[in-house]
Amino acid sequence: MQFVLEKPELGQWRAGNTGVEGVWQFDSGKPGRSVMVTALVHGNELCGAWALKTLLEAHIRPVAGKLTLAFCNLAAFDRFDAAHHDASRFVDEDMNRVWSDDKLTHPSTQERRRAVQLRPYVAQADWLLDLHSMHEPGEPLLLTGLQARNLALAKQIGAPKHIVVDAGHQEGVRMRDYGHFGSDNAMHACALLVECGFHGDVSSRDVAIDMAARFLAVSGCVELRCIPEDWRQPLPHNQIAVKVTDAVVAQSEGLRFEQNWQGLQHIPLAGTVLARDGQAVYRTPYATARWSCPACGSCAQALPSCVWRNAWNNIIY
Repeated sequence: MQFVLEKPELGQWRAGNTGVEGVWQFDSGKPGRSVMVTALVHGNELCGAWALKTLLEAHIRPVAGKLTLAFCNLAAFDRFDAAHHDASRFVDEDMNRVWSDDKLTHPSTQERRRAVQLRPYVAQADWLLDLHSMHEPGEPLLLTGLQARNLALAKQIGAPKHIVVDAGHQEGVRMRDYGHFGSDNAMHACALLVECGFHGDVSSRDVAIDMAARFLAVSGCVELRCIPEDWRQPLPHNQIAVKVTDAVVAQSEGLRFEQNWQGLQHIPLAGTVLARDGQAVYRTPYATARWSCPACGSCAQALPSCVWRNAWNNIIY
C-alpha cells in the first residue's frame, strides 16, 4: 500500500490559543452547544490534522456556543515517517485506550500526560467528533457506540454510508466514550468517531473535511452558508448500520483466514469458517440478517457477520 497523503505542516496552528499546545477554542458569546473536533489521537492518522488545518485557515467561527479544535498526540505526530507510519501511531501507549479516570489519575506515559491536558476540553464538550483513519484500505466508517442518541446523530448527518454500532475496546476506553459521552443518562452529550479510509489515501483527507463540515453544521455551532460547498462530498443514497456483537482477537501469529475476506463483505450462511488458529476454528455467528435501528425502529439494514473480520483486521478503532 502506497502512502500518498502528505504530512501537513501545522505552522502557526500548532500553538493553539488556549495555553495548551495544539488546542484552539472560539467562543461565540451566545448560547449554544460546546462542540469539539479532534485529530491526531494517533500520530500517523493525518487526515484529521488536514481537516482542522482547513477549518483554521478558513477562519471558521461559531455563531452559537463554543468551538474547540484539538491536535491531540503531537509527540507521536512529530515522529511520523511515511515509510514506517505504524511507528508513529503513539509514543508509549495507544492514546485512544487511556480515557478512564483510573489511568488519567496515574499519568505515567506520554499519552496519559497529554490526555490529562486535553481532559478539561473533552469534559466540557456537548458534542465531539474524533477524526481517525485506517491501517488497511476500506470504506469510511462512523462509529457511534451503543447510545441511541449517537446513532440518531449519525443518521442526521447522513454520511458516510456505513455506521458501526460498537461497545468499544477491552484494552481501554476511547475518548469517544469518556465520562458523560459514555453515560446512558447524559442525553445532551453526543460523540462520534469516524474512520476516514486508509491512512495514506488522499481521499481520507477529503472525507475528514466533509465530515467535520457536516458535523459543525448539524450542531448549530457553524452556519452552513459559512462552509465552502467544495468541502462537502455527495451524500450516500442510504446509510447501513452494522452492529458489532463479538470482538475476536487472534490468539497466535498462526491465525490464517479461510479466504481473502473483504471488509464489510456479506457472508450469507451462519457457521461459515472464517479462520483457523491452531485448534481453534472461527465461524460466522449469524446468517446475513436484518437489524432494526434502535434509534427509530424502522431503518432495518443488513447485518453482515463480517464484523468479526473487521475486528481482526484492526479496521475498527
